[in-house]
Amino acid sequence: MTGRPEEAERLLNVPPPSETAFSLLVQGVLDYGIFMLDPGGYITSWNAGAERIKGYRADEITGRHFSVFYPPEDIAARKPHRELEIAVAEGRLEDEGWRIRKDGRRFWANVVITALFDDTGELRGFGKVTRDMTERRAAEQALGERRRLFAHLVRAQEQERRRIAWDVHDDSIQAMVAVGMGLQLLADQALDERSAAELTQLDSSVREAVTRLRDLSFRLHPPGLDRHGLVETLALHLDEVVRGWGLEPVFSHELPYEPAPETAVTVFRIVQEALLNVRKHAQARTVRLQLTSADTGLLTRVVDDGNGHGLEPNDVHGHFGVIEMRERAEAAGGWWSMHSEAGAGTTVEFWVPDLPAALTGERS
Repeated sequence: MTGRPEEAERLLNVPPPSETAFSLLVQGVLDYGIFMLDPGGYITSWNAGAERIKGYRADEITGRHFSVFYPPEDIAARKPHRELEIAVAEGRLEDEGWRIRKDGRRFWANVVITALFDDTGELRGFGKVTRDMTERRAAEQALGERRRLFAHLVRAQEQERRRIAWDVHDDSIQAMVAVGMGLQLLADQALDERSAAELTQLDSSVREAVTRLRDLSFRLHPPGLDRHGLVETLALHLDEVVRGWGLEPVFSHELPYEPAPETAVTVFRIVQEALLNVRKHAQARTVRLQLTSADTGLLTRVVDDGNGHGLEPNDVHGHFGVIEMRERAEAAGGWWSMHSEAGAGTTVEFWVPDLPAALTGERS
C-alpha cells in the first residue's frame, strides 16, 4: 500500500459502508426510540427517536439506569429488573405499558428488549426499542367505545322492534281478525245479495290487511334469530319467505363460529332489506346469498339475476332501502357497496366487523 502510514491506519479503521449506513439509520430514526444498555441496565447509546419520544438529550440520559422511564409502581414491583431477567432467559421480551417522559408525563409504550451475547455466550448488554403507542391506544379505546355504543343501540332498536311486533300481533292483528269474523257473520245474515257481496269484499280487504300486518310483524322481529343463530335464521328466511315470493334462493356460508348478537342482527337486517329490493325491483328468478368470515368480520354478498337497476354505488339518492343498508353497515364500522348493470342483475356486498366478546359481554 502506498501513502503515509497514518493514512493507511485511518483507512483500515473506517467501518464498512454497510455498518456506517446502519448506524446512520439507527441514529436518524424518529418513530422509534433505539438505545443500548449495558449488562446492568445502564444506558450506553441514544438515538434521535429516543430523544423525541422520551425528551432526554443523549448527554442527559447516558449512564443512567433505564428504570428512570418506569412509573413508581413498576419500580416498586421491580418490573425493570424482571424484564431484563426475562430477556436474558428467553432472548427477548416484548411489553406494553405506561412509561414516563422527562417532563413527568406518562405515555403508552410498546417495548422490545433483546439480550445481546458475544461469540462466547457472555452477556454484553441489551438492545431496547421503544415506540410511543399513545395515539393508537386512544384510537383503539375510542373505537371500543363506539362499538359498545353501537351494541347498545342495536339492542335498544331490536327491543323496540320486538315490542312493536308484539303489539301488532297481539293487538292490531287480533282486532282485525275479530272484525273479519264479524263481517263474515254479517255477510251470512245479509238480506240481499248486494249487501252480502259488499260485506264479503270488506272481509277480503280485512284479510289482506291482516296478511300485511303479519308480514310487518315478521320483518320487525323475525322469530329464530335469538334462538337459532344467524345462519339457521337466514336459511329459514330464504326457504319460508323468499321462496314464497317466487324466487329460487341459493345459500352458501363459511363461518367458524356464531357471530356476536349485534353483528348477527346487523347482517340479517341488511340481507333482509337487500332481498326485499330484489323482490320489488329486480324481476329475478334466482338470488344467491354468500356469507363468509373475512378480516375479523363477516363478508356478505346478495346477487340476483334480474334486470338490474342501472345504479352505481353512490347513486342512491331517493332510495330509502339502499340508504338504510349503507348506514347500517357504516354504523357498525364496516362498508357497503352495490353494483348493478341493466340486464345483468345486481350485487350487494358488505362487510361488518364482528364485535369482540369483551365489548358486547354476550359471547363467551
